[in-house]
Amino acid sequence: MDHISLPLPPLDALRAFEAAARLGSFSAAAASLNITHGAVSRQVAKLEHWLGQRLFDRQARGVVLTPHGQRLHLRTSEAFALIADSSDRWIERRGAGIVRLTSIPSVSSLWLMPRLRAFEEGDPALRIEFVVEHRAIDLEAEGIDLAIRCGRGALPGRLSVRLFEEHCQPVACRAIAERLPPGPPERLLAYPLVHDSDTSAWRAWFAAQGIDYRPRPQDRRFEDYNLVLDAAAHGLGLALARPPLAGEALATGRLVPVDPRTVLNPVSYWLDRPQGRLRPMAAELARRIMGAAGLDTAAAAAFLKA
Repeated sequence: MDHISLPLPPLDALRAFEAAARLGSFSAAAASLNITHGAVSRQVAKLEHWLGQRLFDRQARGVVLTPHGQRLHLRTSEAFALIADSSDRWIERRGAGIVRLTSIPSVSSLWLMPRLRAFEEGDPALRIEFVVEHRAIDLEAEGIDLAIRCGRGALPGRLSVRLFEEHCQPVACRAIAERLPPGPPERLLAYPLVHDSDTSAWRAWFAAQGIDYRPRPQDRRFEDYNLVLDAAAHGLGLALARPPLAGEALATGRLVPVDPRTVLNPVSYWLDRPQGRLRPMAAELARRIMGAAGLDTAAAAAFLKA
């Protein structure tokens, strides 16, 4: 595969420049990098020549950044910090038993968090590190052991197993529910419908009742299901309860059903992992997650063995 080669300044020179800019002198930079004062001076001169700009004003008691130097120092500091953060994800925290688990915010708070203590109990070495993320990330590149996501099927480059499905039911706060006696499904359209970025569950629910639903201006969209539940609980409209994520809101009466009819959500929840062998502690956490989701033993074993 061909790659475009971008012109980059000398990296050793950038490293020397960053140290000198951060510490305020070539001598301090030399001591920090374990090289000579002259080597730092030459590297900075090389960088200045490459850029065609003076980066430091040399003074009797050290060096002071020029405006060009200040701008470059800001950029190099950000770049080195980003590289350090990315590199840290590859460093195995030996002896800590940390398993990096990524998921979207709603799953993290509504399903994972209530079970976190139970997942970690029984093995004092196990610690779960959450990486809350909406985007579909490269698990191996990001150093992720396991991922829980909402989707329509397996993703390429990962090993996946379906954790659970959702049978959705319309719900509302108690005040609205009391104004919605039993009746035809069309009566729900008198209220705003609240949904996240995907309206497929509402479309599926209405389609099962023979109604072609399309989002309307009065309907309310929130990017995360946490906010959908909050909006419905505060009387902003009707939402679809999606067990088990909505289990607590229903159990506490924060939200109550307004129609008995349910529909299978077109999307499901999946447990993913990178290809290859799981680390022992990650495999143990995967077993506990699959057990909590009620996954059958054959599917769980196949996921761990693949």
